[in-house]
Amino acid sequence: MVRTVRIGGAGGFLGDSQIAAPQLLASGPLDYLVLDYLAELTMSLLARSQAKHPEGGYARDFTDWVWKDNLRALKAGGVKLVTNAGGLNPAGCRARMEALAAEAGLSFKIAIVEGDDLRGRAAEFAEAREMFSGGKAPPPKDVLSVNAYFGAKPIADALAAGADVVITGRVVDSALVLGPLAHAFGWAWDDWDRLSAGSLCGHVLECGAQATGGLFTDWEEVEDWAHIGYPIAECAADGSFVVSKPAGTGGLCVPATVAEQILYEIDDPQNYLLPDVACDFSQVRVEAAGEGRVRVAGAKGRPPSGSYKVCLTYQDGWRVISVMPVLGRDAARKAERQAGAVIQRVEELLRARQLPPFRAKRIEPLGAEATYGAQARTRSVREVVCKIGVEHDDRSALDVFMREMESPSTSMSVGTTGWFGARPAPAPVVKVFSFLLERPEAPATVDLEGRRFVSEPAPVQAASTPAPIAPGPVATPSGEEATMVPLISLAWARSGDKGDAFNIGVIARQPQFMPYIRAALTEAALAKFFAHEFEGVGAPDVRRYELPALDALNFHLRQSLGGGQMATLRLDALAKGKAQQLLDMEIPVPASLARQFGLAA
Repeated sequence: MVRTVRIGGAGGFLGDSQIAAPQLLASGPLDYLVLDYLAELTMSLLARSQAKHPEGGYARDFTDWVWKDNLRALKAGGVKLVTNAGGLNPAGCRARMEALAAEAGLSFKIAIVEGDDLRGRAAEFAEAREMFSGGKAPPPKDVLSVNAYFGAKPIADALAAGADVVITGRVVDSALVLGPLAHAFGWAWDDWDRLSAGSLCGHVLECGAQATGGLFTDWEEVEDWAHIGYPIAECAADGSFVVSKPAGTGGLCVPATVAEQILYEIDDPQNYLLPDVACDFSQVRVEAAGEGRVRVAGAKGRPPSGSYKVCLTYQDGWRVISVMPVLGRDAARKAERQAGAVIQRVEELLRARQLPPFRAKRIEPLGAEATYGAQARTRSVREVVCKIGVEHDDRSALDVFMREMESPSTSMSVGTTGWFGARPAPAPVVKVFSFLLERPEAPATVDLEGRRFVSEPAPVQAASTPAPIAPGPVATPSGEEATMVPLISLAWARSGDKGDAFNIGVIARQPQFMPYIRAALTEAALAKFFAHEFEGVGAPDVRRYELPALDALNFHLRQSLGGGQMATLRLDALAKGKAQQLLDMEIPVPASLARQFGLAA
């Protein structure tokens, strides 16, 4: 039995840096290198690409950059590689990898995991109901991709069969790490606590340098972004692990950077549902384990539901987003009036063509805190870039809009500069429809050197949902005792999207701050602060969860992104800035506490 497994997280999305893999491979012995490429948006982009080039549908950034440039280092170090770069065509990805390896005079045992791609069965799901809203499935003719989210067991089975490399389609991101750990340590598939711990390790590594200083609240403490270090997890057989980064690299690896990543894009931390295990992260602890080293432990698990989440992406009309700079006094007001006039004019032209008005439209003067709603501090800026987004069922309506967008340069607002480069092109509106499918309905198949076998899922066991953690103590100073300080003085925070929703994890900088944070950050307070994000929604749905061991709260704001990702016209479609906005909220604390910790009022 191995004592420690070292895994490098070399990629968090399709556009991640090419420096990650060679940096990690040069950092010392690694057992595994993992790279995560897929998101709902990525699947739709790969589907559109494959429609034009049937041999594609996988991440060419991986094959032609990461794989090609690091073949010899992988072979020399005996490092096994696991990635979901196969996208919609794992077999095509493998063929390209084998060709590149042959050119270099090398060979690898490359396994692929298939069965997640359910596009050919889209018509079967016409009666499915969306797992979050209960809505009806879209027409099959509009479907771009349909993928079941597989777990870690097919990856572990492929490694057990002798694979040097495992290429998957859609798996849950954390499975890329849990699979190698379960294989290396021989974990049973009903050892729920260890499966949860391995999934947590995968969750920390899956976004690359986000665990080692990327997107960190205290960004000025993070050195040398140009050479930021990517994370390494040293994993023990009990499921605990230590996060670090290669020596001599930039970035920052401290408990707060890792804690922020633990809270990134989760909802209920007691019930984080995955195909292999239902995770409970509420009692997870992070602690310094030496310079640049952070130990993580405390994950618990329960049996999973027995269902796969299936993500279906589909096209629902067209959109275009255009920008127009405006300079000078009252720039924001001029830009908004001008954009409104253009939309009014175009809708009149559409009416003359017997076309309906735009089904959605959005004007945001960027530079005037357009995304802050009522929290915007000033609109008295003298320079904005006005972002104008419109949607329509008919693509030709967007051609009318694009033809008219340039006309204000000589007929409307003074200070309109025009724009450089080509006109933006209309793009499909891509929406996500998620539903549940029983695991036997989508068998996972492993293919290695001509041998194919089904990876049988572990048996399902009944499990109960844990009772919610009771809120901890609250404290609110009164009268002359109170001093207002910005939340950023009291906490770190990280936000991210979850479909048409976003989460914000808030972690107290000191345990003494937690009662005051808890008192101020109620569900009602968050609903009021982000009221503008619930535009068009009947009632804001904000849910707060406790993570006592981290001195943290997690907030889940549902139906809050106008559709999310490629289905929204909003600037912050992935909710990257929501935590930053919340950190400006002022929190009352005792003046004595403020003096003790040097908090600026």
